[in-house]
Amino acid sequence: MATNRSGTAGAPGKGAPARPALPGGRFSGNGSLTGQLVKIALLGLFTALGVWAVLPLYTAGNWWGIGLAVAVVALVYWVYLSKRTVPAKYLVPGVLFLMAFQIFPVLYTMSTSLTNMSDGHRGSKEQAISSIEAYSVVRGEDSEEYVLTVATTGDPESGELVFLLTDSEGDAYAGTEEGLGELDRAEVGPSGKVTDAFGYTLLTPSQVNARSDDLQDFAVPTGDGSGIRSSGLSSAFEGNAQRAYDEACDCVTDSETGKVYTADDERGAFYGEDGERLAQGWQVGVGFDNFARFLLNPTFAASFFSTLVWNIAFAASVTFLVFVLGLAVALTLHVPRMRGKVAYRILVVLPYAMSSLAMYLLWRDMFNADFGLFNRILGLQVDWLGDAWAARAAVILANVWLGYPYMFLVATGALQAIPRELGQAAQLDGAGPWQAFRHVTLPLLMVAMAPILIATFAFNFNNFNAVWLLTRGGPFGAEGTASGGATDLLITYTYRLAFSEATAQYGYAAALSVMIFLIVSVTSVISLSRTKALQEVDR
Repeated sequence: MATNRSGTAGAPGKGAPARPALPGGRFSGNGSLTGQLVKIALLGLFTALGVWAVLPLYTAGNWWGIGLAVAVVALVYWVYLSKRTVPAKYLVPGVLFLMAFQIFPVLYTMSTSLTNMSDGHRGSKEQAISSIEAYSVVRGEDSEEYVLTVATTGDPESGELVFLLTDSEGDAYAGTEEGLGELDRAEVGPSGKVTDAFGYTLLTPSQVNARSDDLQDFAVPTGDGSGIRSSGLSSAFEGNAQRAYDEACDCVTDSETGKVYTADDERGAFYGEDGERLAQGWQVGVGFDNFARFLLNPTFAASFFSTLVWNIAFAASVTFLVFVLGLAVALTLHVPRMRGKVAYRILVVLPYAMSSLAMYLLWRDMFNADFGLFNRILGLQVDWLGDAWAARAAVILANVWLGYPYMFLVATGALQAIPRELGQAAQLDGAGPWQAFRHVTLPLLMVAMAPILIATFAFNFNNFNAVWLLTRGGPFGAEGTASGGATDLLITYTYRLAFSEATAQYGYAAALSVMIFLIVSVTSVISLSRTKALQEVDR
C-alpha cells in the first residue's frame, strides 16, 4: 500500500496526480444536488398536502385532527431531514398509507358499530336539544330578519348546510346546527348577500332547490329557546321556540300542546308518555345491540342469513365457473400445433379490456324483459330482472363473462411454466390424457392458482358493482327494501341501510361491515392455510 510523506495510507503524496471524480459517486456534486432538490420538492408537496388537510379541520374546529396532521408532518420532516433514521425513510410512507387507508377506517367502522348512529342520532345531547328548540321556532311580531345565503361545508350535494346571514347593520354570521358565530373573511354584496366566504361553498339557486327538503328541516339554534329558520331562499328570521328543554326534569315541553317528552339516555332520544319520539336524538353507545339485531332478532336475522347464503353461493359459483372456463380456454390454446393463437387470445381477453361499468350497464339492457337481446334472439318471455332466480342467474352469467379472461391469463402463464415433459412422461407410464391432467398438470397449476382463487372469491364476495349496476339488489319482496333483495350481497345490503333508506342506519350498517370483514378474513386465512399442502407438490 502506498504511503505519503506524512505516513497516511492511501493519501496521495505531494505532486501525485489527483484522484479522478467518480460519476454519480460521493466525489460528484451533481448527484447530491439533484437528490437534495428532489427531497425539497417532495417535502414541499407533503407540506402543501398537510396545509390542505388542516384548513377544513380548522373550519370545523377539529383541534384533535389538526394536532394529528401537524404531528404527521413533523414526523416526516424529522425522518427525512435526520441522518440517523435511514430505515425509517423506507418504512414511514408504507406505514402512513396503511394507517390512513386500512387501520383508521377499520377502527372507525368498529367504533361506529357500537353506537346508535343514524339519521337523528348523529350529534351530542346538547346538539339534539338545540335542534329540537330551533326546529320548533315560529315567527313573532318582533322577529329579526336576515339576508340569507345558503352554503355548505364541502360538497354542495352532500355537505352540511350552513346559513350565511347578514343583519340590518351589515354584520355577517355563519349559522350551523351547533349555533351562530361571527363570519370572518367574508365578502358581502350590495344586496346584503354573502358573495364569498372562506371555508364554505356557496350554493347556486338550482343547488338550493335540489336540497329544499334539507333546507326546510334545517334551523340554527341561538339559545334561550330561540332559533333562526329560512323564509324562502334569500331571507331568514329569528323566532321563539314552541318546544323548550327543562334541565330539572330532563324533558322537553311543547308549549302549544302541553305534551312532555322525557329523555331516554339509553336510546338517545326524547319520548312522550304514549311512546311518541321526537325526531332529533343523540348518539349513544349501544354495545353489541347492533350485532344482536341481525343475529338474534327474527326479522333481521332472516334477512341477514338469507343474504349471507346467497352471497356465499354467488362468490363460490362465479369463482368456480371463471376458473373452469378460463382454464378450459387456456388448455385449448395451449396446444402446440394450433394456428392463430394470437388472434384467439386477443378475442378472449376483450371482455377483460372493456370498462366493467359500461359492460354491467350493457348486460342490464340485454336482460330487459321487453326489448332485451336475450329475449328477442331466443324468442323468450323471461322477466330476467323481475324473477328472483332468473335475476340471480343473470348476475352470475354477466360476472362469469367479465371474469374468465383474467383467469385465462393466469392459467396461460401457469401452464407455460409447467414442463411438457412431465405430461409426456405420465402418458409413457400408461396414464391417459385425463389422468395426466388430473394427477400431474392440475396439482402443479393449483400451486400458482390457489392464492389467486382465494383472492377472486374475496373479491366476488364484496363485488358491489356486480349487483348494484345490474339489479340494485332486486327483485324485492312484499316487505320492501329493508328486508334485502333476492340478489343483494351483504355489501349492497349494507350500502342500502347506510345511504339509500329513508332513515340511514350507520351503526347497524357498520356492524354488518365488521361481520363482512370477519367472514372474508376468516375464510381467506383458512383457505391459505389449506393451500400449504400444495407446496409439497412443488418440492
